[in-house]
Amino acid sequence: MSQSKKSDLKAVEAMQKALRCKAHSKRSGLPCKSPAVKGYNVCRMHGARGGAPSGKANGRFVHGSRTIQHKAAMFLAKYCSQSIG
Repeated sequence: MSQSKKSDLKAVEAMQKALRCKAHSKRSGLPCKSPAVKGYNVCRMHGARGGAPSGKANGRFVHGSRTIQHKAAMFLAKYCSQSIG
């Protein structure tokens, strides 16, 4: 057997021995058969390493209508319109 075939067989054997995902299907109740991600009990499709990044990397950009400057300007505009009318 060639060296590449031996390494391929070792890789396949390692994949077969990997822990399996603990998630179950809602419809059939059968467990997921994908290998679990290292350090997690579930596979990549069921939430391992999932979700949005936290902090500034999340990209939660605000439109600006709730800033202090905007609130002050709206208060002033409302106050002026009430005093005039």
